[in-house]
Amino acid sequence: MDWRNLPSLGSLRAFAALAETRSFTKAGQLLNVSHAAVSQQVRALEAYVGMPLVQREGRGMALTPEGEDLARSLEQGFSIIGGAIDLLAGGARSRPLQVTMTPSFAVSWLMPRIADFRQRHPEVELVLTPTSDIVELAPGGVDVALRFGDGQWPGLDAQLLLPTNFVVVAARVLVGDRESLSGEDLAAFPWLQELGTDELTKWQQSQGLVATQRLNITHLPGYMMLEGVRRGEGISATARAFVEEDIAAGTLRVLYEDPRPNSGYYIVTRPGVMRPPLKAFVRWLKTQAEGARAAPPVLSGRQA
Repeated sequence: MDWRNLPSLGSLRAFAALAETRSFTKAGQLLNVSHAAVSQQVRALEAYVGMPLVQREGRGMALTPEGEDLARSLEQGFSIIGGAIDLLAGGARSRPLQVTMTPSFAVSWLMPRIADFRQRHPEVELVLTPTSDIVELAPGGVDVALRFGDGQWPGLDAQLLLPTNFVVVAARVLVGDRESLSGEDLAAFPWLQELGTDELTKWQQSQGLVATQRLNITHLPGYMMLEGVRRGEGISATARAFVEEDIAAGTLRVLYEDPRPNSGYYIVTRPGVMRPPLKAFVRWLKTQAEGARAAPPVLSGRQA
């Protein structure tokens, strides 16, 4: 790398802080300098790159498209640097390991296994946060997220942990054994949706189930949603891995299965060096998943 062709670190830090706060005053507070000093550093950076990075917008400011591009790169770069420094400083080893996951994943997959991790790694203090919200992975904050999707989260590293399709299921005691159920038939039943998610709503819209009548939907935490489905309280959508035993036993029926490529739960982390507690946890997750790697049969369309 030709270090002579890089702008000063001070100007990059000032611009990154400005991009994060969208305020010269708040950026100065973050860096413990005056807002005028931040403005001077940003002007120097604009002069260096030969184009505006910040523009006036009413009484405030906004980044130009070029400024947005640079801000994203700096956020990722400084995140990697911060993680490496944190690791070297030693604080990263003792800080609690913060993990976020959906409530459904927590109750159906993680919690039945987590005692094994605590036994193997008593030195690691865990903070488990079940939530349907997508939590930002930031230095000093949440270390790892266990997310359902196709592995595409820009700026983050994703490793497939649990391959599984998205299914719409219902208990036989609710929908019976009829060989086919139309959209109108399904719309007449109660529906359960995990609190904070919209997968079920998107599926209903794609099937045209919201066009003819208002559906009877109850929103509730993931663990309550799954138990409600098993008791026959409503139709719902979930990861097939969580209800595979119920399907095999015949107590739940698959009404629809979406065979998305690369679908499943992923280990999502920031790029860069993992601190020891995170590395141990990721390694343990992979070991636990090895015994449950058999992918479910790939089906298409609505199943009755």
